Amino acid sequence: MPQSAKSVRRKELRARRRAIAAERSAEADAAALARGATDLLDRLRLGPGAVVLSYESVPGEPPTAVLNDALAARGAHVLVPDTLADLDLDWHDLADPAAARLGLDAPGRADLVLAPGLTVGTDGTRMGQGGGCYDKALPRRRTGVPVVVLLHPGELDDTPLPREEHDVPVDAVLTADGLTVLREGPLDR
Repeated sequence: MPQSAKSVRRKELRARRRAIAAERSAEADAAALARGATDLLDRLRLGPGAVVLSYESVPGEPPTAVLNDALAARGAHVLVPDTLADLDLDWHDLADPAAARLGLDAPGRADLVLAPGLTVGTDGTRMGQGGGCYDKALPRRRTGVPVVVLLHPGELDDTPLPREEHDVPVDAVLTADGLTVLREGPLDR
């Protein structure tokens, strides 16, 4: 059975990510992403009590631990996902030591979404790991809540990406080099 265009592309993107990550300073990138994320709070005029959907990065991904701590230090509630058996996402507050599940509808509370991805096209098409978790979760956010994908520098793609009906376009990309706004909306202030 031939591989789908997305599967082939993901394999290429994973190889590119490994090469990029091997050349990056995780510590420097972590600090830069934390500054970028707190700048996003300022840009969106989000103060203490704001809800930010984020995630806990795995090795090779742009690092999120320092970013999540910086958001929490600014008074944001940082919600991170728990992947369910059906590849949907439940969420818990990173500050909650019990990690109490908040439910599938937690994205509806968000004021900002920081999402993972392997790449994003300049048209806002996001390509993730292939499980469809965020394709299920992103439509549950309120209208107008921006989605920003965290990438390594060099992962924003200017080539067309395979796009399907369920793919939710994203608003911007944040790398250690800064923010790239892709669509008109609250981030282009």
